Amino acid sequence: MKAIIFPKSLTKGDRIAIISPAGVVEESQIKNGLKLIESNGYEPVLGKYLYSKFSHGYQYAGTEKQRISDMNWALNSDEVSAIWTSRGGYGCQHLLGHLKLSEFRKKPKWYIGYSDNTVIQSYLLKNSFASIHAQTIKTSSFGVSDESYALTFNILKGKFPSYTIEKNPYNKLGVTEGTLIGGNLALIYASLGTPYTFDFRDKILFIEDIGEKFYALDRMMMALELAGVFRKIKGLIVGGMTLMEEEKENKNYEESFDAFSYQLIAERISKYTFPAVFGFPNGHIHDNRPLIIGANISMEVGEEVKVSF
Repeated sequence: MKAIIFPKSLTKGDRIAIISPAGVVEESQIKNGLKLIESNGYEPVLGKYLYSKFSHGYQYAGTEKQRISDMNWALNSDEVSAIWTSRGGYGCQHLLGHLKLSEFRKKPKWYIGYSDNTVIQSYLLKNSFASIHAQTIKTSSFGVSDESYALTFNILKGKFPSYTIEKNPYNKLGVTEGTLIGGNLALIYASLGTPYTFDFRDKILFIEDIGEKFYALDRMMMALELAGVFRKIKGLIVGGMTLMEEEKENKNYEESFDAFSYQLIAERISKYTFPAVFGFPNGHIHDNRPLIIGANISMEVGEEVKVSF
């Protein structure tokens, strides 16, 4: 694998492109996020089709052509220094075969998002570029933790995080290090067997998800096992498992670390020896702390759990 390229740190006054590569977003939903970017000294630059709408079995933020246009503009514009997605949802897979990196290679930029954006982050890592798995712009309107955004701005400034988290009964003890990959489990699963899947060998895999039935979660874990993923990775980090099985409101994300989901995952990895961390604060949760996809991390799982970049 080629050396991973990390974008340059931003400076005050730099511009950040705001785009909607998947689901539709309303202007009112991202006002708080845009103000947050401005209050940190950066200028948000809105994609041409940021607020577009296209209904085709799903409420997309514009047609495939429009979303591809905004993505390629953001990736290759010399005027912007980072890309922050408005939200996830569904639709990023439509863009994969149409992305251009000609100018991006000359001036790499941080790409920030999570959920459906996992496939874009996998694509970037395939091309040796790191990205930030973190809160989107829209989630700032949900009342999520201030620290989740503050830590993301720290990364933009060149300060990488280290985390110490509470131990979890499903943890598997051990120490390991490797390149961090992953994101939303459904998208990792959907990318298996395609040219855009992650390279799992000797990596530390992060997974999170929302709104899946337990049998669907097990099916995805089985697919990873049958694909040989668990024989290849050096460690596993499990984040939020939110709104699993039952459709109910979870406004405060208080049930995001679903115990039965964790049990299913723990059962599927029980025969493997790699360390595993459960309950990591990242995913569709209130305290979604940023992870850097493509960065080398160390992981210590014992009485205390440490994940360091």
